[in-house]
Amino acid sequence: MQQRGFTLIELIIVIVILGILAVTAAPRFIDLSSDANASVLRGVQAAVQSGAQLVYARSAIEGQQANAAAGNSTSQVSVGGQTVETDFGYPDAEAATAATIGGWVQIDLVNDFFLTVGTAAATTPPLGSFGIAQGTEATDYSDATQECYVIYTEATDADSSPTVTVTDTAC
Repeated sequence: MQQRGFTLIELIIVIVILGILAVTAAPRFIDLSSDANASVLRGVQAAVQSGAQLVYARSAIEGQQANAAAGNSTSQVSVGGQTVETDFGYPDAEAATAATIGGWVQIDLVNDFFLTVGTAAATTPPLGSFGIAQGTEATDYSDATQECYVIYTEATDADSSPTVTVTDTAC
């Protein structure tokens, strides 16, 4: 009688070899951490957008939505127990601090995220904006290998609204 098929030992050896290959090769093809980081940034983007709308609504109630940031009470509103400087009713990015942003965005800017207010330096977001990146260390915004952050750019006039963009190419 001729033997057909595999013996039980051959079958077990093939299954073990395939299991070892799957365990070593799968992490290279399935990288879920970058997807998770990008998803967190999209959540931050949504929180910043809705928080900016909340500040604008408060400014509109007080009749300040057309005022440019002047550093006085006509361009400030109180949200979440924090005084927020506004520019055309929306949060003023140049006056942002972790404390003031904490009044209108419900994210932890001390332990989970790092805030960088825009300056003329190449390693920061542009003037009139701020960046929020994951972690507790500063991000170099000119380095393509660190492109994993959210940028809030303030409104430029009374007819525009701020933009909140996600850059997640290096997450």
